[in-house]
Amino acid sequence: MNKITQLFDIKYPIIQAGMVWCSGWKLASAVSNAGGLGLIGAGSMHPETLREHIAKCKKATDRPFGVNVPLLYPEIEKIMSIIIEEGVDIVFTSAGNPKTWTTPLKENGIKVVHVVSSVKFALKAQDAEVDAIVAEGFEAGGHNGREEITTFCLIPAVKEAIDIPLLAAGGIGTGRGMLGAMALGADGVQIGSRFAASTESSAHHLFKERVVSSIEGDTILTLKKLAPVRLIKNHFYDLVKEAEERGAGIDELRALLGKRRSKLGIFEGDLKEGELEIGQISAYINNIKGAAEILSEIWEDYQRLKSEMCQ
Repeated sequence: MNKITQLFDIKYPIIQAGMVWCSGWKLASAVSNAGGLGLIGAGSMHPETLREHIAKCKKATDRPFGVNVPLLYPEIEKIMSIIIEEGVDIVFTSAGNPKTWTTPLKENGIKVVHVVSSVKFALKAQDAEVDAIVAEGFEAGGHNGREEITTFCLIPAVKEAIDIPLLAAGGIGTGRGMLGAMALGADGVQIGSRFAASTESSAHHLFKERVVSSIEGDTILTLKKLAPVRLIKNHFYDLVKEAEERGAGIDELRALLGKRRSKLGIFEGDLKEGELEIGQISAYINNIKGAAEILSEIWEDYQRLKSEMCQ
């Protein structure tokens, strides 16, 4: 048992990230049943949709699970009210000020973890009295830190700065990656992209297949004027690149992005016009498997490699 397994009452210090359009109740419950911590991604859900997913997750697992909430979500108060009403025990927050919601959540007996991309924000999260921190390098998929700090540099720096449990994220999808993160000072890992390409992921099968077929250099961090996001290069990215190269302003980029690009790409499978959010580790994902098998492989490889290094 380590700090993370003890904090969440789970078997393995492996958390499945809350990803838009990928992490519904099926994925969260599968990961939790396998001994990790599954997270429902509220970022792509209307409030009542989230309530439905929480209810289904409760029926599908008797193990701990949580909800990931981007704090800039437009209906944040409704989302948090539902989380409290439904008795969710664990909340991971991101993309916003942790001081706003950490205290109200903790007053309702909820453990709070905040995702950060720099030492500066890790210290702010610790000051807000979160229970743990996810330090995410810019290798990660989806929305990313403006600092563009890699996981290899970020984890040891955050470890030295904070006193609370630390989860590493960004570019981790294998037992070898987990071992590296733990050696850098992490108490556990949060993994997104590998679980996005799982059987239980709610992403469209065409998106999953595109993740599996991706190679080095297929992803890129873009839309830095709005909110940096790592995407697989496609026609939509080409439009963004052309706009940025000629100096398009924020309003034009926002109009180009629209309101449903990520749903179009990830959930509906439009590989041309959709926003295909995924991490750099996608280049090393070669198959689509069940979440339990993925988690087991990561843990077993981590244990084997750790043992070999100690010989």
